[in-house]
Amino acid sequence: MLQMFLVLAVFVALIFPMGKYVYHIAVGAHTFADPVFDRVDNGVYRLCGIDKQEMNWRQYILAMLATNGMMALAGYLILRIQGLLFLNPNGVGAMEPGLAFNTVISFITNTNLQHYSGESGLTYLSQMTVIMFLMFTSAATGFSVAMAFVRGLAGRTKTMGNYYADLIRIITRVLLPLSLLVGLVLVSQGVVQNLSPNVTVQTIEGKYQDIAMGPIAALESIKHLGTNGGGFLAANSAAPLENPNVFTNMVEMLSMMLLPGSCVVAFGHMVRSRKGEGEKGKERKVLPGSEARPILAVMLILLVVGAVVCLAAEQAGNPLLERAGLIQSLGNMEGKETRFGMVQSALFTTVTTAFTTGSVNNMYDTLTPLGGMAALINMMLNLVFGGKGVGLLNMILYVILTVFICGLMVGRTPEYLAKKIEGKEMKLTALGIIIHPLLILAGTGLAVAIPAGLAGITNPGQHGLTQVLYEYASSAANNGSGFEGLADNTVFWNISTGLVMLCGRYLSMIIALAIAGSLMQKQPVSESIGTLRTDTRTFTIALLMVVIIIAALTFFPALVLGPIAEHMTLWS
Repeated sequence: MLQMFLVLAVFVALIFPMGKYVYHIAVGAHTFADPVFDRVDNGVYRLCGIDKQEMNWRQYILAMLATNGMMALAGYLILRIQGLLFLNPNGVGAMEPGLAFNTVISFITNTNLQHYSGESGLTYLSQMTVIMFLMFTSAATGFSVAMAFVRGLAGRTKTMGNYYADLIRIITRVLLPLSLLVGLVLVSQGVVQNLSPNVTVQTIEGKYQDIAMGPIAALESIKHLGTNGGGFLAANSAAPLENPNVFTNMVEMLSMMLLPGSCVVAFGHMVRSRKGEGEKGKERKVLPGSEARPILAVMLILLVVGAVVCLAAEQAGNPLLERAGLIQSLGNMEGKETRFGMVQSALFTTVTTAFTTGSVNNMYDTLTPLGGMAALINMMLNLVFGGKGVGLLNMILYVILTVFICGLMVGRTPEYLAKKIEGKEMKLTALGIIIHPLLILAGTGLAVAIPAGLAGITNPGQHGLTQVLYEYASSAANNGSGFEGLADNTVFWNISTGLVMLCGRYLSMIIALAIAGSLMQKQPVSESIGTLRTDTRTFTIALLMVVIIIAALTFFPALVLGPIAEHMTLWS
């Protein structure tokens, strides 16, 4: 528990200064590094011919979709002809069409679901120009959309900024400097960074083994900072060449947590101060940051509860082994690295699914039913900090829903951030909330109903259903981790998960910006003594309960058929 709370304490301490820095970048305010970064940004603007003209929400969406579409097309072409290009010392061939489609969709959507083995399926050129490049741009896209959304809620202007300028600023001023710093730390601990071909060595058993080489540290840094996930190697962060020791394990966890947490703090700074009538007619001022407190509190509560449940479940071990007379003093260590132990493995599992990164340092297929369910619920919620900016978007949808429900209960017109919440906004909010469970449950239902889906299930009963449910939850939440028990490199799984990744990424973004665009056009209303305050403990509790109730109504039946039934069978 000390290890767990040490990581959480460092995380909370880091996000406040980082959140203020991110706020300055989002609103174009002065920062200490402007003399250097202004020159870099202006050079990129001139090179790309970017006009920093302000955009409305429709223009912002079109610019985002067009840019992402062009990058996806370029990435697909490189994967299809990678065997003919340079930086291919290991002689890797071209990727087949279905797998190339799934791979490029996975990385453009910040999912990084891998149906291939990194060290044998990609050339170094593909790793750098497709995988790493899309890791930067997909993370920056999520952040840019989130900040444009918050600008719309704040209502200071009638435009949402410029997508191209937002994308470049977050890459040059946040992702690149932090990736360089984290990459150097990882290299200092033994993570590989070179362009050498794989090394063949003779083991102590007298056999031969290929040791993967390549730009591993560069990929590791941005994959965690950008909440991308995936891995240079098939074993991901369980491999010593990606994650050598407990220190790098903690660095990688904090890298995943830093920027999503900072987005919440930046939101608090971006929402303007306002004055209203408090109790007994006295003037009350709402300070910047107060609106973010309920959101941050609910996210932290869900994160801690998930971590405790996962750790407790894994420490309980496997009762079948105990009945067989095998002592499990360390709990369920199947599929875990001994250099990380139970706590670091359970905490990494919770962090990577709560922050929808998808990086793994143990085999999730070997988790206990409740341990796997804790990871699964994080992705089903998709708002426990979530990916870069996306978790904040999803949580604010629940905030709007909570405001609407509480407003109906007290008989007042719902208001949020001095804007009335009316029918149009609520329809869009309901649609934004429903899409996520629809993608997960519809995908799972299709997979267990047709032969092409059933052919990929390698485990019978409840565990097999959990594997399928996890695959689609990971795809819809743009997480990318998997139970790895599925035979998923087939046409059905590549196409179906690719479509779920696309819809899970872009539909929610479009709906969120449409809501912000609608609210942005409304005149602010004066706060009165009857206005529902959204910065109180009461509202925090209400928000938490709404999140839990909606999640239970949508996902509880599927969880009962999967991990809960497996747990009851195992412990019966």
